Amino acid sequence: MFRQFQILVLTFLTIGTITAQSKKNIHPERPALVVGLVVDQMRWDFLYKYENHYGNGGFKRLLNEGYNFNNVMIDYVPTVTALGHTSVYTGSVPSINGIAGNDWTDRETGENVYCTTDNSVKGVGSSSEKIGAHSPKNLWSTTITDQLRMATNFRSKVVGVSLKDRASILPAGHNPTGAFWFDEGTGNFVTSTYYMNDLPDWLKRFNDQEVGKQLVSGGWDTAKPIREYIESSADNVAWEQLLGSAATPTFPYKNLASDYDKKKGVIRTTPFGNSLTLRAAEAAIDGYNLGRNTDTDFLVVNLASTDYVGHAFGPNSIEIQDTYIRLDRDLETFFKKLDAQVGKGNYLVFLTADHGAAHAEGYMKENKMVTGFFDEDLEKSLQEDLKTKFGYDKMIWAIDNYQIYLNQKLLAEKNLKENDIKEYLLEKLNKDKRVLYAVDLKELAEAPIPEPIKTRVINGYNWQRSGDIQIISHDSMLPTYAKKGTTHSVWNSYDAHIPLIFMGKGIRKGESAKPYHMTDIAPTLAQILKIENPSGNIGQPIVELLEK
Repeated sequence: MFRQFQILVLTFLTIGTITAQSKKNIHPERPALVVGLVVDQMRWDFLYKYENHYGNGGFKRLLNEGYNFNNVMIDYVPTVTALGHTSVYTGSVPSINGIAGNDWTDRETGENVYCTTDNSVKGVGSSSEKIGAHSPKNLWSTTITDQLRMATNFRSKVVGVSLKDRASILPAGHNPTGAFWFDEGTGNFVTSTYYMNDLPDWLKRFNDQEVGKQLVSGGWDTAKPIREYIESSADNVAWEQLLGSAATPTFPYKNLASDYDKKKGVIRTTPFGNSLTLRAAEAAIDGYNLGRNTDTDFLVVNLASTDYVGHAFGPNSIEIQDTYIRLDRDLETFFKKLDAQVGKGNYLVFLTADHGAAHAEGYMKENKMVTGFFDEDLEKSLQEDLKTKFGYDKMIWAIDNYQIYLNQKLLAEKNLKENDIKEYLLEKLNKDKRVLYAVDLKELAEAPIPEPIKTRVINGYNWQRSGDIQIISHDSMLPTYAKKGTTHSVWNSYDAHIPLIFMGKGIRKGESAKPYHMTDIAPTLAQILKIENPSGNIGQPIVELLEK
């Protein structure tokens, strides 16, 4: 009788253990949490340029434990933030997913359209309509995060966190648990009524801590002795912008705390913006119990300060080097948080970038490299030429994303033939020594331009939202708004070559120089998670990562 009782007890204990395990993770072969880290404006070579300054727990941990892909390219133009984040998470390109730029020109009205602006919603946690009125309404394709939500009947939790609205909203997809971004008016993370009508309690508590104020309280000096930053240019050079109230672009930035009190947005252009973002991401992990639910959860994190610092100072500045050294330390802390909260080996991290960046024009010029400004007075001169030829003012709406938007309203009113105007402009542009190629976006298939440029232009052309003529500038030619600092958006490797590392559950250590594309990330994640590809996906799974 006692023996039968023992068997009965053991049976119940076994059933209880199995039930507990199944509640923790229904599919134990899948990660409990996926964390997507997109480091804004991270050139691939930064993994190695600053390698001697990295500790063992951040970038080096990714390199030493993960699978590193050294030859990943963006397969469209323009290479800008909204497109990069959208492509990573949709496996698609602007031609299909509808995100044709950070902003674009409305072809019918000539008005500027920002990628996530949605006037039908209001801010939550922010009284600023500009900051709060955002949603993914302009995104035509599903994301890998959408697919995960649908695959689990919306049990999986998906959360997006970024300083930038677009870098949280577009990757998190159409129906996430939440998407949160930075309000530079208050220093808080906010959202919109598209997602919820009130901030969650965990985020209210986080905002109340005023973490940003704490981070900038000591100003910004180099993390290591400045003499050790031998990979960078001198600290005071003519092509760098000023930060806050600083009189020169030099360390230390002692007035950062008072600058932050006056304008919270200054934290964006410091390494502390990344620190703030990761702290908010950690709060989201706790607030939503991410990685400890019945199904795989997904945390979307954009580290945007690398982009702001890069734009202000350029990729060869001490400021950008210090930002990466500090980011490396922040990543080590973040990975330890994941180890403790989710469990080492239970989560999957991938790190990539939305685009790279060109060297500053002043840096290139000083070092005898080819450079210049491709668009100085270009729009003004073309408008004048068109008026002389056709007799009308403002025949061009705008030049956005290296694309010329013709004034379609004027053409219709005056019964002007679009092809006549385009042929005239193409003849002018292709005689301009600043222009490498200028092509009619409706006639791309016949354009005499080489690969991979042709395919990237085709992939980037959205017939409802892109312009009429695409301009391809010569190598290292920057737009005039980047006379200080730098920018990005072209096909060249300095803008299009991005890092990609996977680390964590099911990932073996490895390295590859095989060519892959940004669009291959989403279908690879789909294979790992055993879910359907995003609706507009054109990428291919990275088979060598998936092989056991």
